[in-house]
Amino acid sequence: MTISLSTDDFDYELPKELIAQIPIEPRDSSRLMVLDRETGVVAHRKRFTNILDSLRTGDLLVFNDSRVLAARVYGRFVRQHAPEVSRGGAIELLLINRLSTRVWQCLGKPSRKLRPGVKIALEGNGFSVNAYILSVGLNGLRTVEVEDEEALVKVGTVPLPPYIHQLLDDPERYQTVYSRELGSAAAPTAGLHFTPKLMDRMRVMGIEQAFVTLHVGLDTFRPVQTDDPANHIIHTEQWEVSQSTADAVNRAKFDGRRVVAVGTTSVRVLETAAHAANGMDTVAAGIGSTGLFILPGYSFQAVDAMVTNFHLPRSTLLMLVSAFVGREAILNAYQEAIKERYRFLSFGDGMFIA
Repeated sequence: MTISLSTDDFDYELPKELIAQIPIEPRDSSRLMVLDRETGVVAHRKRFTNILDSLRTGDLLVFNDSRVLAARVYGRFVRQHAPEVSRGGAIELLLINRLSTRVWQCLGKPSRKLRPGVKIALEGNGFSVNAYILSVGLNGLRTVEVEDEEALVKVGTVPLPPYIHQLLDDPERYQTVYSRELGSAAAPTAGLHFTPKLMDRMRVMGIEQAFVTLHVGLDTFRPVQTDDPANHIIHTEQWEVSQSTADAVNRAKFDGRRVVAVGTTSVRVLETAAHAANGMDTVAAGIGSTGLFILPGYSFQAVDAMVTNFHLPRSTLLMLVSAFVGREAILNAYQEAIKERYRFLSFGDGMFIA
């Protein structure tokens, strides 16, 4: 179904003081808003652990197990025709997407000097690795080849979103407790609320758990700039659904049990896998890249409920949850969250939509 949309339709005023700068401790002590998508009724819960009151025996929760890469890398230019390394010209790269072994897409600055053929030395944490600029693509994305990928992981630091201005005492706090597949430029933040104890309690209740992988890329932080969001080009991200997870989802759908996606990244993976199934099952196992952009009017095939955070104005993530709930209902819920002083964005409070 086609719906006429304007990016302005997804705008709202977010008070800066509500943008959470540090994670709350413990992880599952954040607040939780519960939104009924059929009625639009909002309920407030004091702790995220109260999500157990909204879950049912037999629910299948699907988590994104991607782990944040130490994707912010600093370095300097190497003189091409001399053995010594230039002392000037600081470089900063943000790794976005692994294209193949030792080859990455990234953003970089100073952009005008990072031309094809340029050699750079990336350094940090007592390690160093040489790299080469292969090409420059759309939106300033550079393709870079590194000599040693293991060293690349060691030289970088974990990047925080641009709206967070405080450094973390513990970088692990920007990883989910179940993260294992290295490759994201940003955390799948809805999962930051979960603790091993909470996940154990869910298992005891008969709530099933499964894992997918989506390596989160640049668009998590990028507002839509086009007037018509349908004209926005979303970056592709790498995804994987194992056969065991596909089987778990298909069993749940056959049994009439809910599939609950933990985070918008899990939503995109599941819906991508649903398209790959071609009607044979609800989802198919697979691996690849996805540019799925979910806007109002989209018909969800796999996801019945969603755990998410509160998202930036004019963002693709706000558009996705609007497609799931309805634009007016989600914006009304956001206004209620602002009124009740919820914490927003990556380290903010959670929302359960069912």
